[in-house]
Amino acid sequence: MIRAIRPFLCGSTYSGMLFACGGALASLPLLPLALLPALAWHPAPQEARIALVLLVWAVLVGAAGLARTTRRALIVSARRLLGVRLPDPAAAPRPAGRTLPVPALALPSGADRWQTPLWLLLHVALGWTGGLVSGALLFAGLALPGGWTGVWAGLELPGRVVRVNGGWPSWVLALGCVLLAAVVCVVVTNALRWSAPRLLGPSAAERLALAAERERALAERNRLAHELHDSIGHTLTAATIQAAVAGELLSADPAAARAALRSIEESARAALEDLDYVLGVLREEKAGTAPTRTLADLPELLDRVRHAGAVVEPELSGEPAQVRGTLSRAAYRILQEGLTNALRHGADGPIKVRVAATPDGLELGVVNRTGTGTRTGTGTAAFPTSGHGLRGLAERVRLLNGEIEAGPDGPQHWRLAVRLPVRWSA
Repeated sequence: MIRAIRPFLCGSTYSGMLFACGGALASLPLLPLALLPALAWHPAPQEARIALVLLVWAVLVGAAGLARTTRRALIVSARRLLGVRLPDPAAAPRPAGRTLPVPALALPSGADRWQTPLWLLLHVALGWTGGLVSGALLFAGLALPGGWTGVWAGLELPGRVVRVNGGWPSWVLALGCVLLAAVVCVVVTNALRWSAPRLLGPSAAERLALAAERERALAERNRLAHELHDSIGHTLTAATIQAAVAGELLSADPAAARAALRSIEESARAALEDLDYVLGVLREEKAGTAPTRTLADLPELLDRVRHAGAVVEPELSGEPAQVRGTLSRAAYRILQEGLTNALRHGADGPIKVRVAATPDGLELGVVNRTGTGTRTGTGTAAFPTSGHGLRGLAERVRLLNGEIEAGPDGPQHWRLAVRLPVRWSA
């Protein structure tokens, strides 16, 4: 008996019945409008007029489910009272400066628009049915015991009528009515909880939209990870080498040591700008303008590499300044990553940097010497690698429909070569 009563005593059943009865009561204001056609159709039989009232009432309830605010209210109330997990029904506003997309649902269209009216009709029907049936059973459970209210129950069988109007049979029947009311409440609540995700949840089109939003968010986060890796990785590598050079030259050549320290300061400031921007986006705060490093900043990048003690031999051809937008920024990051790898893993020797802008494409190249020796002032063990750099370069180049080659180039040399299609500005 306790197991049978336990679902009725559960808080979720109470809240579910409250939700069901609330939907039934919310449909009452539409009932006077449904009565108007029946009053105008006065000569019709009573059964036809009742059917007409119910039909018009159902149409009005379903029409109310087409409103955006109705769907939002149903989803919010279903989440709180039924405990079902449903996504937001409408797109949330984007904060100013926000870069990452917000995965939220818009109002469905087409055949999906009829899911909410169908749910509202089911909600109202279950609410009225469950409320009236459970209410009548509970009233019987309170009125039958001992016959103190004069209410009695009877069962008509073939050739016999069984009447219960007092004594212990009335108590048994009253308990049965209470238990049956509990069963009705559990059935209504579970029916609403089962149908809510299927009728109020995302449709096939909305699930595709959510998947696209998640894909764009992941792509944006992946891009930010590449930007952060390129910027911070290059800065830390260059700063470590420049600090070692400054320590060696502090007594012999104070001017060169001060120049190395100034280069560390400039590199760290640029990396902090990149870091502040990325963290602002990831925290969904209002971020400033994204730092734009393009091929126009290549001379500054080469100077920082030179301050780290490396010999850089640039080879520029064509008109790289005509490369604009995303392509120019990507080219800068590709060269930055190539120079960072050359500083990390290269031996003493010149680093050859090639930038060739042609009408057919943009060619980038970094060639450095490798071997057992390492660049002055550093050690290979000081620069552990995770392998994310080359993978990130390959992903960046692939997104731009380019080609990349990275590997040994003859004895004791490493070569990075990238070719990107170019769109020239007018």
